[in-house]
Amino acid sequence: MSDNAHISSTPSGASRFATTHWSIVLAAGSPSSSHYQEALSTLCQTYWFPLYAYLRRHGYNTHQAEDYTQAFFAYLLEKRGLRVVDPQQGKFRSFLLATLKHFVGDERDRARAQKRGGGQTILSLDFENAENQYAIEPAHELSPEKLFEKSWALTVLDRAMAQLKAESVSTNRQKLFDRLKVYLTAKRDSIPYRDVAAELDMTEGAVKVAVHRLRSRYRELLREEIAQTVATEGEIEEEIRNLFAALAY
Repeated sequence: MSDNAHISSTPSGASRFATTHWSIVLAAGSPSSSHYQEALSTLCQTYWFPLYAYLRRHGYNTHQAEDYTQAFFAYLLEKRGLRVVDPQQGKFRSFLLATLKHFVGDERDRARAQKRGGGQTILSLDFENAENQYAIEPAHELSPEKLFEKSWALTVLDRAMAQLKAESVSTNRQKLFDRLKVYLTAKRDSIPYRDVAAELDMTEGAVKVAVHRLRSRYRELLREEIAQTVATEGEIEEEIRNLFAALAY
């Protein structure tokens, strides 16, 4: 995405639920919360593949990585591990990766992994496509930790993009979104606006305005994704910088 250094510092009011920072993590750690299931599902969908990729890069085979990933989330559910997360003690994903390392270290016996959830469906995780996604990564360039970071960054971007698409569909603008979404990742003006304008039967000026609005909303949605797992406003900017640094790996 271009212009990442100019992402707005104003949080959007269109958050999917509570706009407080760290809201998803705190809700996922509290079964009494009305958003518990939604929050837990959101966290798992965001982090399961980065954790799976970490395990694969660490030397575990496909089935072991699948079982350990499922078992890890079962462990978090059984032990309510998210209740101990402290927003003041660092990045949530750092906590999650450290907890996974500790968990796997304790799971030397494969049968124990099975006993604690391996092979069971804890949440709907798309392992069928996980290996295809993992295969896209260079075989040896990145350490497990860096691959985890990069996978996290790509997942956050994908989630923001999916939300943007859903909004476009709900407002009957999917065709416009499908044609203009390339501008979200391409360098500014790398694709002539006049070509797209001709295809969409729009003026070049109207296309520029539509692209500007799409970029602005994408930035807002990206901030919303990141704001849900940080403790302060300032950390959003730091995480955005971390995200684009991870993409450069």
